[in-house]
Amino acid sequence: MTTLRLRPEGPADAGPVRRVLAAAFARPDVATPPEVGLVEELRDSDAWIAELAMIAEYGGEVVGYALLTRVRVKSDAGPVPALALGPVAVAPHRQRVGHGTAVVQAALDAATELGERLVVVLGNPAYYRRFGFGRADRMGLTSPWSGLGEPWQALVLPPATSDAAPPPQGEVVFPSPWSKV
Repeated sequence: MTTLRLRPEGPADAGPVRRVLAAAFARPDVATPPEVGLVEELRDSDAWIAELAMIAEYGGEVVGYALLTRVRVKSDAGPVPALALGPVAVAPHRQRVGHGTAVVQAALDAATELGERLVVVLGNPAYYRRFGFGRADRMGLTSPWSGLGEPWQALVLPPATSDAAPPPQGEVVFPSPWSKV
């Protein structure tokens, strides 16, 4: 029986991740989807956190990917670190069997273990609600995508200690590679 293996991305995974992203985000109007370039630029940026680039492997093949990278919230107390989820991709031939859910949950679990507190995402509310995401504007978070309403979402991760500070409110500032998507 073949099982799904979830693990952080390693140096040898760049090519397979590129293929999954290209297939999952393929569009007839572009040769290479912008999500491919986004991941490649984020890898070379200060936003990259290697433990939070999560792979789903099935039968030895990389079939899914979920990436969490560093963003900052401009709060009244100054910049507060947070995470952005995306892109999330599953190879078309392995979609709708739970690989996406598994790889996203693995990334969120890894972020929780690292003591992270806040994750933002722009995506389908029906999909991300299963992980606990809710409207980011209702949590006091803004971004260039705030005007989209429900797709702009946030999730507060469980605190590492009971005396953890509440999650920040303010403008979420994304690293420059995000401006190209």
